[in-house]
Amino acid sequence: MSVRLDDEVKRALRTLEASGMTRSEAIRKSILDAAAALRRHAALRSEVAALEADVADRREMHEIATLMESLRAER
Repeated sequence: MSVRLDDEVKRALRTLEASGMTRSEAIRKSILDAAAALRRHAALRSEVAALEADVADRREMHEIATLMESLRAER
């Protein structure tokens, strides 16, 4: 695999290498971390979509917000 690194990535790689990682370890870890972050974001998007589609949950959130607003002290 060959990759072109810009200055920002070179600095980041030097930082990882300075922590004791080999270049290969740093690159592997970075790829795995990026893939895990993408999976977490996809799972979160899916959870948000499910919550938005849950009419009963949205109704309950609205009821709670209305109740909280009624309990708030007047300004």
